[in-house]
Amino acid sequence: MNEYLDIVLRSLAVYAFMLIAIRITGKKELSQLNTTDVVLILLISNAVQNAMVGNNTSLSGGIVAAAVLFILNYLLKKLMFKNKLLRDLISQQPEILIRNGKLNFEMLSKLDITNEELEEAMREHGVEHYKEVKLAILEVDGNISIITGDQHLKQSQYKRKKKHKSLGDLN
Repeated sequence: MNEYLDIVLRSLAVYAFMLIAIRITGKKELSQLNTTDVVLILLISNAVQNAMVGNNTSLSGGIVAAAVLFILNYLLKKLMFKNKLLRDLISQQPEILIRNGKLNFEMLSKLDITNEELEEAMREHGVEHYKEVKLAILEVDGNISIITGDQHLKQSQYKRKKKHKSLGDLN
């Protein structure tokens, strides 16, 4: 078999495996990397490198493997945007953790979210007590969004990466 076709097929297999592994481990881990998670990512990347390129340690072999991963990721995102079934299969759904001040203990337990983690998210959103929370949601990116029941919603410490025009700028 052509050595570059071999790299393409190996890269596709590794990408599929990693996608499934990340899907199974859950979304909470995506936003909360700690030291052990960084070490795991480094070790996984080293472990799968050989699985993708085999004996080919050339620059061109590495570039082919990286190109396959970028192209596959781009195509998968396009397909997910257009196909709800695929999007639902690959992406996770937001999960409600608190509704109207009542904790969803079953969901918190299922997602392995500790009381301390939930309280930290509440503090980051300027909320002291569970009773003040109208809705707390574990988003698909692993962050916890909190909406209070107040008329004046509390400002979150979360900062968006992209600048958006304010309503005043649209006129």
